[in-house]
Amino acid sequence: MEKIFIIGGMGAGKSTARKALVDQGLEYIDLDKIGHEILHWDIVKEDVAEMFGDDVMDENGEIDRKAVARKAFKTPADTRKLNRITQPRIEDAFMTRLDELEAEGCPAVVIEYSVFKSRQMSLAYLADIVIAVLAPLDLRIERAVASGFEEQDVRRRIAQQITDAERIEQADVVFNNDGTKEELYNKVVDWWNEYNAVD
Repeated sequence: MEKIFIIGGMGAGKSTARKALVDQGLEYIDLDKIGHEILHWDIVKEDVAEMFGDDVMDENGEIDRKAVARKAFKTPADTRKLNRITQPRIEDAFMTRLDELEAEGCPAVVIEYSVFKSRQMSLAYLADIVIAVLAPLDLRIERAVASGFEEQDVRRRIAQQITDAERIEQADVVFNNDGTKEELYNKVVDWWNEYNAVD
């Protein structure tokens, strides 16, 4: 089963690139979504409250993601604390889903991966193809804020991600997304059709 990873900074357009491929019939796994799902696990809630304080829990006993983000993305050390709780569980859930898709005979899967660091030190060591979606920083911040994030939070998160230069170095395919969603979508569909024709 071919594994196509889509990487890019916050607000770069990974979801649009993923949608373009899913609309061509590919299955997909959103690692952010898995990350959100595991926050409902009792063991994760306990560990997060213990690490970051009870004030990161809401009145229903669920993790308040914005409250955690404010604390966990303050410094790289705080981010590592959160990753130590969440990453092993995300990896387990991801591998389980991959195995299910493989067992179903799925030919290819798209994986949207926002916390990519390198192919050697992440889930992307499984990648057959890494696609990087890039966009100017100001535009990325503008898009992320428009989708509901606080600007300060966006800037903190972006500061802890790898640079576009590092993404280009790691990627097999690079898309510049400084135009409209439709333009990026069409570029990705064209690439996929060309790739499949060669394949």
